[in-house]
Amino acid sequence: MEQLRYPIGKFTCPEEITKQHITKWIEVLETLPKRLEIMVKDLSVAQLETLYRPDGWTIRQVIHHIADSHHHSYTRFKWALTENKPLIKAYEEKEWSDLFDARTAPIQLSLDYLKALHAKIVYLLKGLSSDELQKYYLHPKGNVEVTVAENIGKYAWHSNHHFAHIEGLLKREGW
Repeated sequence: MEQLRYPIGKFTCPEEITKQHITKWIEVLETLPKRLEIMVKDLSVAQLETLYRPDGWTIRQVIHHIADSHHHSYTRFKWALTENKPLIKAYEEKEWSDLFDARTAPIQLSLDYLKALHAKIVYLLKGLSSDELQKYYLHPKGNVEVTVAENIGKYAWHSNHHFAHIEGLLKREGW
């Protein structure tokens, strides 16, 4: 069950985040929308309603979750870059994924949104200075400082994490 929940493992941030890490992570963010759309474009409605694991979300919910989560990430980048040590607001991702839109909306809405959102995120991130990469926000769970650089890594991992959820299901089902 743990393998189904964390198919690529949990995120571990390197002690020293290098320029190579940042470049690799931004590349993941840049390519996710196209990779995701190619993977899910031919799925049927029934396939989109399949849970990627027991007690997990449907493929549809995962796609909408990625869009919602990365929307929050973009806002967190902006807060960290424009405010002094902002305390962000967390959100209830499970409850968001149970909302009507996440359960029923066409996935193309989130796929299109991810294309635009990731283009904006990538454009922003590629232009940051080393000082800007060290700016941070405070996460309310434990008042943890999260740098812009670390957040890039977290969301690259998040992209690959949910991509692997869907990819694993497709392979297990032979789709």
